[in-house]
Amino acid sequence: MPLALLVGPANAGKVARLLDRYLDCLDQEPVLVVPNRFDRDRVERDLLGRADALLGGSIATFDDLFAEIARGDGGHHRVATETQRALVLRRALAATPLNGFSASARYGGFSLGLLSAISELEAGLLRPDEVDGDLARLYGAYAAELDRLELWDRDLERRYAVDRIEGELEAWDGRPVFAYGFEDLTGAQWALLRALAGRADVTVSLPYEPARPAFASLARTMDDLAGLADGAIEELPPGAEDSHPALVHLERHLFGAKEAGQAPPLEGAVRFLEGAGSRGALELVGDEVLELVRAGTAPESIAIVLPTLDRWRAPLETAFGTLGIPFSYEGRLRLAQTAFGHALLSALRFVWKEPDRRQLFSFLRSPYSGLARAHADYLEGRLRGLGVRTNVEERTVELRGSALPALGEVRGAATLTDAVRALAAFMLRAAYGLDAPPVGASSRIDLRAFEETTRLVVELEGWAELGGELTPDDVLAALEDVTVRLGSAGDAGRIAVLDLLRARTRRYEVVFILGLEEGVFPRRSTDSPFLGDDERRELDEARGSRLARPEPVSRARYLFYTACTRPTRRLYLVREAASDDGAPRQASPFWDEARGLFAADDVKRWTRKRPLSALTWTLDQAPSDRERLRALASLAVSDLPVAEALADANGWTRRLHRARGAFRRSTRLTNPRVLEDLGARGVFGATELEAFATCSSIWFLERVVSPRSIDAQVDAKLRGSIAHTALHKFFAGLPKEVGTERVEPAKVEESIRFLNRCLDDALAGIRQELSELERRELSGGLRRDLENFVRSEAEADLPLVPRRFEVSFGSERSAPELQRGLDLDGFTVSGKIDRIDVDPFSARGIVQDYKSGKTAYSAAKIESELKLQIPLYMLVLRDLIGIEPLGGLYRALAGDRQARGLLRATAKDDVLAGFTRTDYRDEDEFWSQIDGAVEHAREFVGRIRSGDVQHDPLGDAGCPPWCELYSMCRVRRA
Repeated sequence: MPLALLVGPANAGKVARLLDRYLDCLDQEPVLVVPNRFDRDRVERDLLGRADALLGGSIATFDDLFAEIARGDGGHHRVATETQRALVLRRALAATPLNGFSASARYGGFSLGLLSAISELEAGLLRPDEVDGDLARLYGAYAAELDRLELWDRDLERRYAVDRIEGELEAWDGRPVFAYGFEDLTGAQWALLRALAGRADVTVSLPYEPARPAFASLARTMDDLAGLADGAIEELPPGAEDSHPALVHLERHLFGAKEAGQAPPLEGAVRFLEGAGSRGALELVGDEVLELVRAGTAPESIAIVLPTLDRWRAPLETAFGTLGIPFSYEGRLRLAQTAFGHALLSALRFVWKEPDRRQLFSFLRSPYSGLARAHADYLEGRLRGLGVRTNVEERTVELRGSALPALGEVRGAATLTDAVRALAAFMLRAAYGLDAPPVGASSRIDLRAFEETTRLVVELEGWAELGGELTPDDVLAALEDVTVRLGSAGDAGRIAVLDLLRARTRRYEVVFILGLEEGVFPRRSTDSPFLGDDERRELDEARGSRLARPEPVSRARYLFYTACTRPTRRLYLVREAASDDGAPRQASPFWDEARGLFAADDVKRWTRKRPLSALTWTLDQAPSDRERLRALASLAVSDLPVAEALADANGWTRRLHRARGAFRRSTRLTNPRVLEDLGARGVFGATELEAFATCSSIWFLERVVSPRSIDAQVDAKLRGSIAHTALHKFFAGLPKEVGTERVEPAKVEESIRFLNRCLDDALAGIRQELSELERRELSGGLRRDLENFVRSEAEADLPLVPRRFEVSFGSERSAPELQRGLDLDGFTVSGKIDRIDVDPFSARGIVQDYKSGKTAYSAAKIESELKLQIPLYMLVLRDLIGIEPLGGLYRALAGDRQARGLLRATAKDDVLAGFTRTDYRDEDEFWSQIDGAVEHAREFVGRIRSGDVQHDPLGDAGCPPWCELYSMCRVRRA
């Protein structure tokens, strides 16, 4: 008996007529074939609305129908799940020469791509010997492994069902079959329909109109079904439902010839939104959605249709979350992209593969670890501060004083699957406890992730029962491939978010179609690396496998047509007019096609734009309280009286005052507690005062706020600390090890060997954990610089000898006679002098300050750049240590290793010969410069005690280029 075919355009009533015929023959137990399980539930509700009760018949997907037929004779094999299929393929590839594929096979995408190609071949009812080349060899290895395990996959079950129904009369009992929602039939589906049509009444609904470009991608399906129908084709006219004329016009003329003067007025039934960047476009959509909902439209009757969910998910969550719009995705997400799955995989990777800090704390910071977030942050901060990269778990347990129970669950499990099950259960208990059920959207995702994980564990245990071995890599790969259902587009009270394919069979009052940019929709198709379009066409011609894909633009044209016909009341077409960085974006040709169907003036009237410069909404258009407050702050810039009046009327006065104050950013400290603490201070470090001289805002952030990097770094500070320690050990031990008080030219090599031992000791004392590369780089750089520094010491013809090192003053750790610090009338100065060289024949000497970089400051720069250390250190040398200062030097340890500073000219021909001429000062200039440094110190102390912090970088160049505190600085922002 021939197949009956119902055809017609969208909204012609094809599915309704199909359902009526289904109800008319309920006594024959008909079967209704629908595209997916969601449609099965929806159609069931529709049928119950048409009939008082459903006392017969069944609703199934094609897979349900294949399974029913395949299992009807007892010859059915166990069907491998998708996870088990992937494991079968991994085993097959491991035992098969890969030739040119060896390099690619190391990546997970290789197996996924190959498995997809094999699935298409099986769906086309092709066996390995009907394919050529490497694909045939790999497909054959996969099929052989399935045979060895006595397994079928889902496509082999379909093939068996087709073989049965084509060869066995008892395979089908004559029940009528009704099907809809299938524009592209696989080889197996086509063979099943053809065989069923030979022994039962089969009715198929297909959206199609002859000669319309919108349906060109369905031409092959239509021709094949028409041949099977043998004239039993019922063509339904366009629907006469009560839709706006503009929507009807769009459906009738989209992608067709333009008819001048025929377009009805839009009247808002079709609207166009153009936003700059994804955020701008989505904010426009959000504003329209809020307006619709506030006007009484049920949220579940509004749909957001996207070309693909992956690209839009994050920006959509940000924009709609900010506006407080509830929405629900109909789609699936990889387990690793959920919070639960990410934590689960991190813990398993840490135990099984990568015992590093990143993996451990990705788990411990999550709410599923059983540790408070603050405690996890503390542990990670300590380890990162020490640069710990190895033995991470041992160091963590040492810090917290007890073991990590979740990792114990994994290690204590008897099998890998038991480990996954135990860890997943532990994580769920840790996150939600046992006292109350989890509630909320995030909890639903967690529960679904847990259910998918549990289901996967059962599948892996089934694999083990078949004799398959499991490795940690197998389990991790399987978990990474698992997907989690995000939600349903039918959730009450939520906007439906779905892709173009899922939207084909749904109807909504209002539909937004996004992604109408060139290159996004339609987008270029990509060939499979295993099964290209040419190979598909050749196999189609030779075997009738139906592998050839419709032309991509033609297919996209049909999907756009169906999406445009989904709304019953209003359609929004949305595109990004510019990228997020302001670059213009071309519109999709579909955008132009739809706009061209209506009068240009009418289209312009119903087009709404949001440029990239629109950082806020206008006050009357702001969609939420937060956006209204931002709009009010923006209005205050141009019309303060009106903004203040609106703020007073709405109770926003305090918020407006705070918003406007953000632009003023006062720098002076005003907190009484802070001022009290600063006013009571009596000791100030020399380097602290020097920092204040550079910029008081730098001093405030570094010394009061005192931010720290959480990660230990091999930076200039660490390098300088090691250099200071090594030089201290070297000069202090030089007399004993080498027998001279200073580096003599005759013993320079012996001195270098001793220096290297001192440097090794200094490096060994680092608490921070370094990688081998970091240690070698640090050691090599310091060894080079310090060796050159020591050689320059040997070449210097000075009678002064190094006597005291790391001389601390003004602190409890200083020598008793130095603990009081340098008294400057009202406050004291503290610090540490790197080195003091003295004249062995008199109580005279100089101070030296090491600089780990290349810069040493001249006498002129000491004065102009307010470098206070050397002048104040010379006063310490005179007043606290009892040595007459001849000068002070900055010693650069890198570069040219210059020695520059402030020197007394009276000692130039005596003990300080050979330095830069301009660094010598006569007695009056020398002491005047030191007195000037003291006066600056007093000034800075007075400002610190009064909280006088300003944005006052030294000099006329503004902020120094090396300052990294700009993100926290209280400088006025534009």
